[in-house]
Amino acid sequence: MTTTLRPAEPLQREADGALSRHYKVCVNSRPVGAIHLATHPLSGPSVAQIRELGIDEPDRRRGRGTVAALAAEEVARGWGCRRIEVSVPGAAEAALRLATALGYLPRERTMEKRLGGTPPVLPAGSRGRPMTEAEARAKSGQEHATSPPAGLAIEDMAFSVLEHEGTPVGTLRLGARDGTAYVLDVETDERYRRRGHGRTLLLLAEAHAIAAGRNGIRINVPAGNTPAERLCESLGYETITYLLSKDLL
Repeated sequence: MTTTLRPAEPLQREADGALSRHYKVCVNSRPVGAIHLATHPLSGPSVAQIRELGIDEPDRRRGRGTVAALAAEEVARGWGCRRIEVSVPGAAEAALRLATALGYLPRERTMEKRLGGTPPVLPAGSRGRPMTEAEARAKSGQEHATSPPAGLAIEDMAFSVLEHEGTPVGTLRLGARDGTAYVLDVETDERYRRRGHGRTLLLLAEAHAIAAGRNGIRINVPAGNTPAERLCESLGYETITYLLSKDLL
């Protein structure tokens, strides 16, 4: 039996050069699933994304998904893409194993914590305050440590400085969308690291989110940043999405 991709629509071309197309996954011309391939909305036409990949239940565990993903890579190469990305839900262990087996490497994970109505209490001696205009200008030229999912429209919610016993020790930028807060940038001053201030900054983010009526908070953690992953897990965050990528040679 032969598994192939059959276009379900004409190739979609945007004014900025972005490409997108839905395909049917077929076995000997029989539809058994679907896949959506597109170029990255922010990284540009050199990066492709498998946005959806689903195989109908009767045809699962037969290698259909593997062949469909490999076929999508060939399409992406034909588009001139040099890298391809895929997002895998945190609970989709089989999909994560498949992506790993196909050579996709982890880039980051999105972690989320559901929030109650009572803001956390900061450690003694620590307090948050709004960032001054001068501090904001200084931060604006620096690369953010974290970011929201690609293409997601985020509204700024808070720019804060964490002080401990009167000394600025870290900064926080928080955004929001659809009832959920996003930690966009969190940084502890290098002189004051390994003193628990990173944990306090995340508690401050929770406090801001709860005060603004948000019901959840998310953060993107780069792959390999084990201390950040463990910190978030200790605070009750759970992984909801893995982002993986593969170079197209």
